[in-house]
Amino acid sequence: MRTIGTVARGVRCPIIREGDDIAKITADSVMEAWKEANITPHDRDVVAVTESVVARAQGNYATVDQIAKDVREKTGGNTVGIAFPILSRNRFSILLKAMARGCKKIVLLLSYPSDEVGNHLVDWDRVDAAGVNPYSDLLTLKDFRDKFGHILHPFTGIDYIDFYADIIKGEGCEVEILFGNNVRVLKDYTDAVITCDIHTRARSKRLLKEAGVKTVLGMDDILNSPVDGSGCNEKYGLLGSNKATEDRVKLFPRDCTAVAERISKLLSDASGKRIEAMIYGDGAFKDPVGKIWELADPVVSPGYTKGLEGTPNELKLKYLADNDFANLNGEELRHAIEDKIKAKTSESLVGNMVSEGTTPRQLTDLIGSLCDLTSGSGDKGTPVVYIQGYFDNYTNE
Repeated sequence: MRTIGTVARGVRCPIIREGDDIAKITADSVMEAWKEANITPHDRDVVAVTESVVARAQGNYATVDQIAKDVREKTGGNTVGIAFPILSRNRFSILLKAMARGCKKIVLLLSYPSDEVGNHLVDWDRVDAAGVNPYSDLLTLKDFRDKFGHILHPFTGIDYIDFYADIIKGEGCEVEILFGNNVRVLKDYTDAVITCDIHTRARSKRLLKEAGVKTVLGMDDILNSPVDGSGCNEKYGLLGSNKATEDRVKLFPRDCTAVAERISKLLSDASGKRIEAMIYGDGAFKDPVGKIWELADPVVSPGYTKGLEGTPNELKLKYLADNDFANLNGEELRHAIEDKIKAKTSESLVGNMVSEGTTPRQLTDLIGSLCDLTSGSGDKGTPVVYIQGYFDNYTNE
């Protein structure tokens, strides 16, 4: 029996620049890795490339002035509510700068005790000790400071309240800061709101509209078309963007399915095997210590080939070993489990006890999370990940 199962390898590539052919560079780098590491490609191997280099190759950038112009034109540029931003220098600070440049006043509503992805403004224990109910209590800046003082983020050492306030005031924009988790409170402060949450944005928009707010936008409604020659993302707007320079952001890449399909074709044609491909961003997992949920992108994978659609349809080996075949051991147990797997059909196993405990997530979320952990976000220089054996099971020789 083969002892090696799934293998994920980071693949080094040239530094990607605007205008580069990302599909060809990815395919060429993988083919070079095949030679260097003596890798034999197989059907359903997966090649994944990080969204960051795809967006860079596409030149999908926008400046603070371009974003500010879009904000001004879509909100009226007077008093604008900014709801539920995440606490991030990389993800949101430059977007806030642009929003402030496009407005006269910002009413900033921060969720507490943490933002959407788990960055804490204050610990739950302190919230409980103060007798505050974050589900119902709206706090002013004075209320928050009186109860909790100045709190530094444990990883960045930043007081994000002061940091965001200074960004807004630095653009000559007036600021009022509130703390709460009911987005509808902003109707008492302004008739224009940009809700900046990521995964709950549809609900926030609905609640604001039902509350009677006249102009309701999400970050997906800003830069969803070009402004003065900027990049854009028709589906996600500013969602998934990252700081590129002090005056420029790199937007989430466009046309990702087409990019994935071209990578797949180049590698499949070269190998004679069916190679799947995908574009990936943040993984979907949570740090149990820092409490940060990694997924600050709107999706894990914005584009992938058809062979990566769906969810796993797997049997739980430990369930079989402990229940169906509890009286078997050794080779007899192995053969019984192999026969059970081989008899498995393509019908969904959802609700069947034999699949209980298998991960009910999209394949692209699982594989993208594996890729994000493999490539990292620092200086590894491996924006491409090559995965073999992901779709194998216990019976594959």
